[in-house]
Amino acid sequence: MPDTSTCRQEPGVFIPVIDRNKCEGKADCVPACPYSIFKVETLPADLRVGLTFIGRLKGTAHGWQQALLVHPEQCRACGLCVKACPEHAITLART
Repeated sequence: MPDTSTCRQEPGVFIPVIDRNKCEGKADCVPACPYSIFKVETLPADLRVGLTFIGRLKGTAHGWQQALLVHPEQCRACGLCVKACPEHAITLART
């Protein structure tokens, strides 16, 4: 279990935001999150709309595997997912 001592907020104050043009589905965020907010699966077609050319190329190259939010309302803003992401595709946004 990852260290939760850096968690700074009550659940739901912040949620993770995934930049679909950067995510390559490497899944480093999944084990980094102590609250099981992420999973990696095939990105649904409706979330592919509006991707840049580079985003579409990355998606195709990686079989459209990307991080998806399972329980974003459980985020406590620890930032472990942000640090773990090798593509810098995750930020935290205030709800």
